[in-house]
Amino acid sequence: MNGPVLLSDSAAALTVRNLRVGFGSAEPVVRGVSFAVAPGECLAIVGESGSGKSVTARSLLGLAGTNSKVTADRLELGGQSVLGLTDRAWRARRGKDVGLVLQDALVSLDPLRPIGREIADSLRLHTTLGAAGRARRVLELLDAVGLPEPESQVRKLSGQLSGGERQRALIAAAIALNPPLLIADEPTTALDVTVQAQILALLEQITGAGTAVLLISHDLAVVSRVAHRVAVMYEGQLVETGRTTEVLGSPQQEQTRRMVAAIPGDKPRGTRLSPSGKPDTPSTLSTSSVQSTSSVQSTVVLEAVGLSKSFRRPDGTRQLAVDGVSFALHRGSTLGIVGESGSGKTTTARLLLALLAPEHGEVRMFGEPWSAASEKTRRALRASVGAIYQDALGSFDPRWSVAEILTDALNLRHERGTPPTAKLLTSLLDEVGLTPTVLPRRPLELSGGQRQRVGIARALAGRPEILICDEPVSSLDVTVQAQVLDLLDDVQRERGLSLIFISHDLGVVQHVSDQIAVMRDGRIVEIGPAERVFAAPQHPYSAQLLAAVPHSRWREKPPFGEKEPIG
Repeated sequence: MNGPVLLSDSAAALTVRNLRVGFGSAEPVVRGVSFAVAPGECLAIVGESGSGKSVTARSLLGLAGTNSKVTADRLELGGQSVLGLTDRAWRARRGKDVGLVLQDALVSLDPLRPIGREIADSLRLHTTLGAAGRARRVLELLDAVGLPEPESQVRKLSGQLSGGERQRALIAAAIALNPPLLIADEPTTALDVTVQAQILALLEQITGAGTAVLLISHDLAVVSRVAHRVAVMYEGQLVETGRTTEVLGSPQQEQTRRMVAAIPGDKPRGTRLSPSGKPDTPSTLSTSSVQSTSSVQSTVVLEAVGLSKSFRRPDGTRQLAVDGVSFALHRGSTLGIVGESGSGKTTTARLLLALLAPEHGEVRMFGEPWSAASEKTRRALRASVGAIYQDALGSFDPRWSVAEILTDALNLRHERGTPPTAKLLTSLLDEVGLTPTVLPRRPLELSGGQRQRVGIARALAGRPEILICDEPVSSLDVTVQAQVLDLLDDVQRERGLSLIFISHDLGVVQHVSDQIAVMRDGRIVEIGPAERVFAAPQHPYSAQLLAAVPHSRWREKPPFGEKEPIG
């Protein structure tokens, strides 16, 4: 294992030695973690869900929870111990000595207060600034984090801001008191690639100004851009620690190697991302339903022709969400649709599924009318098209067990037929890599990866020929994401499925797609073979998207400072 870089007491903004965190009588979920962060340095803690990284971050702020037990040999902010602080004492330290930025800014910000007032509150509680001084400082902060037109933004509620604007406002609140330490827990996970690039640039700016940053993330490409050092966490322990260039460029531990290997960007179509014993497969599918490459390319299974759809705004005007969208999906191939939030990707998916009716244009399935058909006609064909959603938990009835969820999906295929047998349920689970032990469980009792696999099993239950995947892996850790992407590839090859794959993660789309459609403001601005679009984008917006991708550039990241390890 690469040795941790330990700093002297006077140099460290944060010092952690032998941190242990447990809940109730259960075994500790954080076991003997030690690290330090210097002013002007970014340390990233990476790992899968359940590895203990977020619990570690919350423990450093006194937010581990009422049922938690936090112990450490040393836990210091700026050389001062914070072990055993009361809730009141912690409230005085948060914001002033350490700031926190969470993944979900919509939840973190008070939905009933304008963002200007929320940011000003910390200034009112911790500074001697008057009302006019606080107002000026709020505008300065919003301008510093790159929020456009801060004078008008201060009066807005969090729900009136875009995802990127909310995250900027949250960062402004976190740095309002110039804390020497900023803890950022998955701050860019749900953001579009261009907004993500802006937030990463902001974090680099904050670090460059001398603030110590502890970044919690599972995205190694993001980490490679902003982190000087990386600590890999697995089952509550740090298994590998060192400079970013060393840990990610030449990983020593198996867990780190798996995470690096699971990054999909720049890996050819069909290359496996997770260890499974299965060989890599070519991108050209070969199944009983796909006879040859030429037949794959010549058979159109789903076609959008001039689709348009608008929605009424609160002020009565209409917003055109999809504007003249046309494309064809060929049998056995994958069409990736990329674009920022609000570009029309999800509305297009709902039109393809006939969950929305187009105002202009039509959708054809197997050459026949689909969107224009009667619901009775569509009902007979519903089993031919399945859907996989980003939020598997939100798409399930939380009261149902896995067995009930899959039985309901199978009954749609066997309408008025015999109930599905246990053997059929087991076979469906086996196809997505799950065992029958999950059948009695409810969605909340499953991990994120298990829930997504159940979602895929439900989509496959009707033996569809087409799958429409709307951000199916965006909320998953890199290793779980790799498993789900490999699973979709396996199922596509074995069944000859045709996929629409919608995502804001260009690395994922590049790995899975044969064709790419780039959407902006409801229109397709570029469409073509994935290899060509990524190698030589023709539209300026496509080039802008690709330029914003945080590629895995750990071999280019310079080391932090000139400090010598001690201790």
